[in-house]
Amino acid sequence: MTDLVVTLQCPDRPGIVHAITGVVVEVSGNIIELQQFTSPDTGAFFIRVEVSGADAQALTSKLEGLADRYAAQFEVHEAGRPTPTLILASKAGHALNELLFRRRTGALPIDVVGIMANHDVLRSMAEFYEAPFTHLPVDAGTKQDFEDAVRQTVEERGVELVVLARYMQILSPDLCDFLAGRAINIHHSFLPGFKGANPYRQAHTRGVKLIGATAHFVTSDLDEGPIIEQNVVRVDHSMSVAKLVRKGQSQESQTLAEAVRLFAEHRVLSDGDRTVIFR
Repeated sequence: MTDLVVTLQCPDRPGIVHAITGVVVEVSGNIIELQQFTSPDTGAFFIRVEVSGADAQALTSKLEGLADRYAAQFEVHEAGRPTPTLILASKAGHALNELLFRRRTGALPIDVVGIMANHDVLRSMAEFYEAPFTHLPVDAGTKQDFEDAVRQTVEERGVELVVLARYMQILSPDLCDFLAGRAINIHHSFLPGFKGANPYRQAHTRGVKLIGATAHFVTSDLDEGPIIEQNVVRVDHSMSVAKLVRKGQSQESQTLAEAVRLFAEHRVLSDGDRTVIFR
């Protein structure tokens, strides 16, 4: 049988782990990985369990009864199944290339159902990786058309994750709400300090000593969604603006790819404005 991944969250109370492991035993399953966490801030309990030897339908049925008893929310997924993913892009190709390269090598369990971009410059990269590419220009008069196309693709292709791979347009509140909990963005670590154009030049001028990147869920509060992954690298006075950009883009690419992996492996659970990450 295919291995399964169970994620569950509920108000914390005694007996939850015992109940979940009991359910696994009842359906003849074997636990091969288990991680749990109780938030001292919200009082919520979180657990991720990988199970082998169990029937998905039987396990789901048993968990439904448990969920009623513990006021829990749960999901059961097939372990290793590539997550249907739509990527949004603009002109910068570093983050997109990292995602497509890792997908090709099997390091990233996603199925890229399409790439949608408001510029055409990344078409050749998409074609190299044999990923469907759609160019739809975006301006004040066509932004809604682009977002309608995103929504249609998500609905028709069963998309479970939308990744903004340096997509340089602000999503409308309506689309943010539609994609809540299933859209990931990446930005450099200078926010909110160095806003606007040429943030790396601003950082160079100020003599920053650390640069990095933050991957987070998309919300209508620009760049303020729950954080999934962050990384930094040390820099110094000897580095030019161009070298800072290269360092920063490397951090953006790696951080975004790691956040996507964590999501695709069902290791990210929401705890209000924060995330619980089971690595």
